[in-house]
Amino acid sequence: MSSVLDRISTIGIVPVVVVDDVPQAELLADALVAGGLPIAEVTFRTAAGTDAIKALGAREDILVGAGTVTTVAQVDAAVAAGAKFIVSPGTSRAVVERAAEHGVLAIPGAVTATEIQMALELDVTTVKFFPAKISGGAQAIKALSAPFGNVHFVPTGGISPANLAEFFAVPSVCAVGGSWMVKPDLIRAGQKEELTALARDAVNQVATIRQARVA
Repeated sequence: MSSVLDRISTIGIVPVVVVDDVPQAELLADALVAGGLPIAEVTFRTAAGTDAIKALGAREDILVGAGTVTTVAQVDAAVAAGAKFIVSPGTSRAVVERAAEHGVLAIPGAVTATEIQMALELDVTTVKFFPAKISGGAQAIKALSAPFGNVHFVPTGGISPANLAEFFAVPSVCAVGGSWMVKPDLIRAGQKEELTALARDAVNQVATIRQARVA
């Protein structure tokens, strides 16, 4: 599980993907890989979620996870389909424990001190800060990082090129989740080149921000 988390942290961005069918997922995966962003969190927001995870999970060039996982049954379905990590909007003991039984990384949602403590009690030290923008944004994460110095955050929700820098300015942010580079209208229209360009731009922006932070 730690190796998956290391890959997520190294890439720095987790595209949050909503697709209507498998061909859309495959086209998007091709675009993400071509853009240097070989990772996708395929959500269970549509009926195609499980099949899309299965199609991408069979590939060796992209790290595929399942998003919007709220039940144990969804954990089982996601893992059976090939998901390498599980992302939830909130912290559920049942979901986290079932993912652990499968040996799969779980990133539960947590935006309050109470929720973070719940995650820590489940041996989870990386949480999804969701919805990030309306829950206090980077300043809230910075404040929570003081009492929870061993916790890493993946802010998701309202993340865009306009506020990437402020989130990555917080040392405890190991990656961000977002959908600005996987726009549903472009996916439905089959605009592979546009999606590839958006992915490449996102990767370059994160690299620039991280380099500036180290300098």
